[in-house]
Order: sequence, then structure tokens, then C-alpha cells
Amino acid sequence: MASKPRILIVEDESGIADTLQYVLSTDGFAPVWCSTAEEALRQFEAELPALAVLDVGLPDMNGFELFRRLQALPGGSQVPMLFLTARSDEIDRVVGLELGADDYIAKPFSPRELVARVRTILRRSARPGQDNRATAPVTASPSTAPALPPPAAPTAVWALDEERHQIRFYGRALELSRYEYGVLRLLVLKPGRVYTRDELLLQVWGGDNDSFDRTVDAHIKTLRAKLKAVAPALEPIRTLRGTGYALNEDLPATPA
Repeated sequence: MASKPRILIVEDESGIADTLQYVLSTDGFAPVWCSTAEEALRQFEAELPALAVLDVGLPDMNGFELFRRLQALPGGSQVPMLFLTARSDEIDRVVGLELGADDYIAKPFSPRELVARVRTILRRSARPGQDNRATAPVTASPSTAPALPPPAAPTAVWALDEERHQIRFYGRALELSRYEYGVLRLLVLKPGRVYTRDELLLQVWGGDNDSFDRTVDAHIKTLRAKLKAVAPALEPIRTLRGTGYALNEDLPATPA
């Protein structure tokens, strides 16, 4: 019999934590409660959960900082994470999305709604719409055939490793969240092809995240920052106002 999906709950309010543990356990999950960020880090390192629910207002660490630290742990970038907060400010929501969070829910909330969102996130992560082809270098040219042999020298602008969910930019591996990888993968496979926000939401998020109209923009912003860290003078992702995003087809063979 398959083990129940382990859900890490990081929440300092015992009443909320007790409720979440009850509804998750009765819905077929195995909840693990941590009241502090430090305890959550220990639990996360001991065994990766299927999903983590993070309160933003923890007593020993901001939930956003905890998110960053969890993402930096081995395997952490592949674990879906959902933020809880007592505030519904737009700035909190945007910060959570820009970090690469999978969802965001403000208190007070329906426990059943949270369980439904957990199921939706896990369903999305179980069917990312990606095959398991081996590494294929992808150059920024109009050709979209990914099955070319590797170049003699490591000069490809892009190298896509779909088995490892890794993308290299000018030879440097990018540290990407699951959805950052999904967005950039689509762009890299078809340089110059314009993707609308709706297309990206459908193909990367599975169409289940339409409540967050800034989700795609937030992930493009974080992707651009990571690409600029490798090649500060270049703009690999083009914005077509009123339409969407496309990968620049005219990147030089080496970064300036």
C-alpha cells in the first residue's frame, strides 16, 4: 500500500495547526506540524514532504525567508509550497509569487478550501506536462528540433536537461523553482515563439492557477533576474506588450 503524502505544516498557532492536521489526516494525508522555522528546517532535511504549508508570521523567522532556506536544501526546489498569512495585502501576495510559491491563502480561511488547494497543487506537480528525454542542447535559433547532438565545445547558449529538470545558460546551471523551470523550458524549446500568459498558465500550471493574474509576470521577473546574473548586458526574454513573452532568438554565442 502506498504511503500517505507527507504534508509539512509550519504554523505557530496551535488551534489552526490542530484543525489543519485533522482535515488533512481525514483526507488521506500524513500531516507533520512544526511551530517554528528551525524545527521545520530539521524536519524538511530529515525527510522531504510532498508539500509544505508555511505561515508567513512565524516567531523565529519570516515565512518568506524560511521559504528561501527550504528551497536551498537538497531537493527543496522540487517541493511545492503554499503560504498562509494573517494579512491579505497585495504586497504579501506578490512577494510570495515572485519567490516561486505555488499558492497563497489568507486567514481566516476554510480548512476544506486549503485541502482542496493542496490537492490541486499536488495534482499539478504530478503532471507537469514534461517528458523524460535526455539532455539536448538548444540553441537560440529559429530551429526548434531538440534532438541535435551535443556541440564539440560547450558554447551553446542554452542546454536543457529534462531528466534533471535543469537548464544551463552559457554553461552555467540555473537554480530554478519548478514553475520557473516550466516557463523557461517552454521558451527554450521554441525560441521566438510568443506565449500568451494564458498559454503559460495552462501549460505550466495546468490551468488551475487562474486566480492569480500576476503569477506569470512574477515568475518572468525572477527568471530575468537569474539570467542577468549570468549575462548582465543581455535580455534573453522579450516582452510583447499586450501579447506575452518569447525567447530572444538573437543572443550572441558568448555573453558580453
